[in-house]
Order: sequence, then C-alpha cells, then structure tokens
Amino acid sequence: MTSGPRGPGGDGLDVAGPDPELLALPSPPKQERTVTVALMAATAIAALWMAVALLGEARYALSPGQPADVGELASLRPQADLANRYVRAVGLLGTRGAIRYGRAAEGDSFRLAPVAGNPGLWVEIRVPEGFEGPRFVPPSTFAGRLVPFESAGIRHARLAAEVEEQAGMAVTDDAWLLIDGSSPRASRWAVALVALFLGFAGWNLFGIARVLHRVRDDARRAS
Repeated sequence: MTSGPRGPGGDGLDVAGPDPELLALPSPPKQERTVTVALMAATAIAALWMAVALLGEARYALSPGQPADVGELASLRPQADLANRYVRAVGLLGTRGAIRYGRAAEGDSFRLAPVAGNPGLWVEIRVPEGFEGPRFVPPSTFAGRLVPFESAGIRHARLAAEVEEQAGMAVTDDAWLLIDGSSPRASRWAVALVALFLGFAGWNLFGIARVLHRVRDDARRAS
C-alpha cells in the first residue's frame, strides 16, 4: 500500500488533513460570540438607518443643477412635482413664528421664518458668522431645496419642535420648507455619506455571516 504525503522528517503526518493542534484549540466562548454578533447587527442597523435618513438629500444632490423659477412665494402652493427640487423664488418673510438657531461645529447661524401671506411655506436662511444681529435684513430672493417639511432630512428633524418651543407656534403637517442656499452641488456630501454607511452596513453583515458560518461548522464537527 502506498502511504500518503509525509511531513518533514518522514514522521508519517498527513499534511493534507486537518491539523490536530488546531482542532484541539477551544472554540470562542459562546457568550462573547453572541455579544459580538449583537454589536455588529446593531451597528449595521444604525448604518442602514443613517443611509435611509440621508437618501433624500442624496437624491437631491443628483438632480439638475439649474433652479426652476417658481415666482412669488406668497402665492405658491407646492405640489408633489416640486418636492426635493432646486428652485428660485422671491418673497417676504414673516416675523410671527420666526426662530434663530445654530448647529454644532458651524460658525454661521440660521433663521427659519414663514413666508408672509403663506404660513404653510417656511424658509431657512443661513446668516454668515459676524452678520447676525438686530440690523440683519433677510433677503427677498431665494434659491435652494424645496421639500415637504417632514421630509427635509435628519439635519432638520427637530425644526418643527424648535418652532413650537421658541415661538409657541405649530408647524402644520402639510407645511413645506425652502432651504435657501442649498444647491445640488453643495449637497454632494450626502451621496458620499450614503455610500459610506451602506458599505459599513455591508461589512458588518458580511462579518455576521462569517461568524454564523463558523458556528455551523463547529456544530457539525462536534456532532
């Protein structure tokens, strides 16, 4: 009978078979493995949630770069065809319900105000750092992203609550928001972040699949 391949020194060890020393190693503790899978699943879910939350801004970033002229804001009643569109408009902002706020890591401040004569339409304007004050005069021409208030995205998620807290005025469920200065080109960061979060979620799901595959292999060997 012909013997199988021998290892160095001719000791008769079949190098094609499993290494006995590796088989003798203990499997990872089940509790630690469960915790690892749970953390990876939670991370994947969080990454997917962030990607979905930024999807509207990512779609806007891929829209045409030329704004649609919608005319006077006071008479504008946006429909579904204007949702998440880059528009140009003119109008005056009201004072009742207007609020001022800032964002972390940004020196500029922001103002949110309803359109005079059209309380169902709000405009967010950016005030450059150093220009905020009682003498600041808001613009009357705007160009930016027009979107239903409730679909504005994660950066505007608390705006309706801020209006109620600061001004004591409720934003209606059918209200729209014009984000002045937000062009498709300026929103391309959202595309990069969506791709990053989707990749991160995919990496964690792949890691979970590998761990579970190893668990099944260990169970088959044990049986």
